[in-house]
Amino acid sequence: MQGEQEYTESVPVYLAPMAGITDLPFRRLAARFGRVRVVSEMIASRDILTNRPGTLARAELGLGLDYTAVQLAGRDPYWMAEAARLCEANGARVIDINMGCPAKKVTSGSGLGAAGSALLREPDLALRLIEAVVAAVAVPVTLKTRLGWDDDCRNAPALAAKAEAAGITMITIHGRTRCQFYRGTADWRAIARISEAVRIPVIANGDIKDLQDARSALKASGAQGVMIGRAARGQPWLPARIAAELNNQTAPAAPRGSALATMVQDHYDAMLGFYGRDLGLRVARKHLAWYLDGAGTSPSLRQSILTETRSDIVLRRLPEAFECVLSEDRAA
Repeated sequence: MQGEQEYTESVPVYLAPMAGITDLPFRRLAARFGRVRVVSEMIASRDILTNRPGTLARAELGLGLDYTAVQLAGRDPYWMAEAARLCEANGARVIDINMGCPAKKVTSGSGLGAAGSALLREPDLALRLIEAVVAAVAVPVTLKTRLGWDDDCRNAPALAAKAEAAGITMITIHGRTRCQFYRGTADWRAIARISEAVRIPVIANGDIKDLQDARSALKASGAQGVMIGRAARGQPWLPARIAAELNNQTAPAAPRGSALATMVQDHYDAMLGFYGRDLGLRVARKHLAWYLDGAGTSPSLRQSILTETRSDIVLRRLPEAFECVLSEDRAA
């Protein structure tokens, strides 16, 4: 596991915050492979302060690690500022403001009250949120957003310039509008307009699946770094490998054979320990599915493992699930 150290790569690589995926066990696993920076799952600012069960715990875990940022979401400057203060007091090294989540429950007002990427339609409020958080804490404050709400409202360059003037130290841009969700292809060239509008670092996000994508995104966007999202599912080593290769360092090996089986078993155990048995079994299934699909596990064995309710049996059967990979290693 990484210790306390400064991250000074010329090309930073981040693991994207993904709700229900990049929990503490996954972030720790990704960071174990190398010098990759991670961001917590989005946390509702008001929930932290009203102590909704589980919310504060998620915010506390991972705090104090120099490669971790805590991401807050909301639309009330007061609650955002107070939540940022609480996170800083508990050891947060970086506060990240979410203005990019496209989920309907976040943007519609039914959950957080029209937060996330909905704030792109309210740039004055977005700026007040940014100013409140920056004024509330001494640690760096960063921003994650999208190109705009839709094709008629691509206002990220203007928002980025105002955010920089308000004290934001870095901005991550997903190369789609909110209304695109994850459809189509991320527009890395459009991110260049944000890079031209600010002097602070810009991080390109969206459809970066490998080293070639990362290099292409950097060239097209003029960004200083990249953020890896969905491609890391089932490949927690991917961000660290891309980071090493971009920075001309030795990349960690992608685990194979018995090493892969052991890693998946350890991740499974970590999820059960983090969530408790019942919730842990449910959360672990999607991660196991990504690992099994990546290994080409037979459909029948895959189904058997994913529907098993006894963790000891799952752990015993995982090496069998990676038998095809083990066979390839022996034949190599």
